[in-house]
Amino acid sequence: MEKDDPQELESKFNSKTKAIILNTPHNPLGKVYNKEELQVISDLCIKYDTLCISDEVYEWLVYSGNKHLKIATFPGMWERTITIGSAGKTFSVTGWKLGWSIGPNHLIKHLQTVQQNTIYTCATPLQEALAQAFWIDIKRMDDPECYFNSLPKELEVKRDRMVRLLESVGLKPIVPDGGYFIIADVSLLDPDLSDMKNNEPYDYKFVKWMTKHKKLSAIPVSAFCNSETKSQFEKFVRFCFIKKDSTLDAAEEIIKAWSVQKS
Repeated sequence: MEKDDPQELESKFNSKTKAIILNTPHNPLGKVYNKEELQVISDLCIKYDTLCISDEVYEWLVYSGNKHLKIATFPGMWERTITIGSAGKTFSVTGWKLGWSIGPNHLIKHLQTVQQNTIYTCATPLQEALAQAFWIDIKRMDDPECYFNSLPKELEVKRDRMVRLLESVGLKPIVPDGGYFIIADVSLLDPDLSDMKNNEPYDYKFVKWMTKHKKLSAIPVSAFCNSETKSQFEKFVRFCFIKKDSTLDAAEEIIKAWSVQKS
């Protein structure tokens, strides 16, 4: 956090604050909160008797120089924290939509009520597959071949490749500490968006144009923003790098050819 951030964050807390939602590693920025930053949040939760809903679905996708810490392990936080995990993100099967929430009984019992009356259940084969996957790797957590250790090493290579590619054509990517997305300012590419709808933010028009004309897909970052802040982020798009090398090869050809055309 920057110098003034703790004060700004505390200004949002008061006696009516019920909960704070934390996301680390963060989507879409890829930020991994460090111990000092988490301590600030922890202290505020305790001071204002606030719950913490901690979205940690990318917990195993953390790169060199960073370490994922669970805020629930901080003193005084277990009893006020629900930690959310994801099989889809952890095992790269996002279509499964299978995950978990961990916390004290007095909080989890209410989630069980919600689960019972909304989703009700998950597909049994998927639950069995997840159990088997955990059972295999939990026995070899210190082994480099353990999936939880090999996955971030594999993705870090892809991340660095995407960073080099974007930088080589003059873009300025925000290098993520974790997750599998990279945000970049794409205004330098400056395509002709006259055939796109004028009432949409720039990044929406950009990604639609890029998908249609360049066969390259991305996500507009302003989709993550409220109406007041969309204009601050509409020159940024989110690229995904958890792809086969053949897909990254194709993306590289498209972006480099695009850059040559612009110059």
